[in-house]
Amino acid sequence: MAAAGDTLLEPRERDLLRWRSRRGLVENDLFIEQFFTTYGTRLTQRHAAGLTALMDLADNDLMDLFLRRKEPQGDLDTPEVKAVLEMVRKPL
Repeated sequence: MAAAGDTLLEPRERDLLRWRSRRGLVENDLFIEQFFTTYGTRLTQRHAAGLTALMDLADNDLMDLFLRRKEPQGDLDTPEVKAVLEMVRKPL
């Protein structure tokens, strides 16, 4: 039996998360779109928690994390956030 955080997102949950992840900075949207294209059907509750935390950031701070200019610190330094960043940063 999978742990609660390892439960796959339902399609509606995934679609809502995708919609809420839209950004003002086109470059961030490109990273996020690729993330959902690659991993969308395999996203778990843990991934949703990590992505939600990242979406609270300003666009430039988010871009710095995506491009490895910075690493997550403080409240963002969680396994969920790190897992999402690893997925986003993976080369195509």
